[in-house]
Amino acid sequence: MSEEPADDDAHRSEGPEPEARSETDPESDAESDAEFDPIVDRDDDEQPVETDGEGVVGDRHEPSYPDPDYPDDDVGGISTPPDDEEMPLADHIEEMILRLAIVLLFGAAGTAVGLLWASQAIEHIWFNIFPYEIEQVPPPHVYHPLELWLTRIKVSALLGIMVALPAFVYECYKFMKPGLYPHERKYYLAAVPTSVILAAVGMLFSYVLVLPVLFEYFTFYAEGSADIAYALGDTFNLIITLTGFLAIVFQIPLFIMLGIMMGVTTRRWLAQKRLYFWAAFAGLSFMFTVDPTMMAPVLVAVTMILLFEGTLAILKWVGRE
Repeated sequence: MSEEPADDDAHRSEGPEPEARSETDPESDAESDAEFDPIVDRDDDEQPVETDGEGVVGDRHEPSYPDPDYPDDDVGGISTPPDDEEMPLADHIEEMILRLAIVLLFGAAGTAVGLLWASQAIEHIWFNIFPYEIEQVPPPHVYHPLELWLTRIKVSALLGIMVALPAFVYECYKFMKPGLYPHERKYYLAAVPTSVILAAVGMLFSYVLVLPVLFEYFTFYAEGSADIAYALGDTFNLIITLTGFLAIVFQIPLFIMLGIMMGVTTRRWLAQKRLYFWAAFAGLSFMFTVDPTMMAPVLVAVTMILLFEGTLAILKWVGRE
């Protein structure tokens, strides 16, 4: 009898060897990947989850948006004002035109009222801007038929500007109100009376200081070389342009304060860029105050620079950076 190998029983006692999975079998690879893929749903009754590359979408996963009852929630990481809402561009343009029409109505009403006392205003201004005694002031000369009436309208327009300015600031506030935060609304409302006061101070500054200095220079410049004969229309063109421009120039402190309070700029940044502002002030003054002798633009530019630097000095003194 031949002996069988000793290890033959051992081979028969063991079950069949498990079949090795081929590394190239696609079905087995798919089953294995499905065990670890959280997106794949094994339930045949449910549809696969849809994604848009940024998050899960579909009926089972509703996207979350800010609660409409709290419109000041963050949208995209940006906090929005409480009354901010989107409007079509046509509605914005229509609202802007209507508010501008209101401002023009206020200006026209002020100009109409000013026409009632325009002649007295012309006479008062004429006898107070020249460096002479009243009996020595040269009389105005009229060179075309409508010059006197046009001058009356221009003088009346100064009153119209003063009346329209607060209306303009207020209508701008109403137009921008939905996009402003509560603290910004407070600053803007406080700016309305401040703007009127600063405009009145600018006009008074022009009438009391700038115009007398300017006409004294004109008189000194022309005296001895020609007979002085001031044209009514041209003289008041200069007076009105300079007075109206200084009313706007005196808004510089208000604009700086509003910009700093709303976080648009800082006192430190304005101080660092002061030379650029000085150059801009000089350019604006030479653009809007036409004077061949260059005296009026220089006076206006110096006034603008002093207002700018004075505001920065006050801010530094109160510790506002």
